[in-house]
Amino acid sequence: MLVTMLQAKLHRATVTHSELEYEGSCAIDGKLLETAGIHEYQQIDIYNITNGERFTTYAIRAEAGSGIISVNGAAAHKAAPNDMVIIAAYIQVEQRELAKFKPTLVYLDNTNRITHTRNTIPVQVA
Repeated sequence: MLVTMLQAKLHRATVTHSELEYEGSCAIDGKLLETAGIHEYQQIDIYNITNGERFTTYAIRAEAGSGIISVNGAAAHKAAPNDMVIIAAYIQVEQRELAKFKPTLVYLDNTNRITHTRNTIPVQVA
């Protein structure tokens, strides 16, 4: 049996561009894609912390080291420059592989520079 799991996330990325007339997708700094293990043209979900919008698109590569997070096409209606977002990619994992599976979690500052990475989320306490 396959289970859908979080493969990777870019946590608290800042949208740098919102291009309505650009071909749809989300352009992401190539270094961030590589660090997270997100592939160009892979489906991603974007969770807009600023306005609560949630939508699905796909990743395309922006210049490595540029810090670009550009929400393009129709999705540009759902995110504006300076909005804070979480970008998540999911993967199908065989149930027998779950015990050793770990996601790649990439944490960013407000200029989309990596502050740290990890592969677990701390347990939420009361």
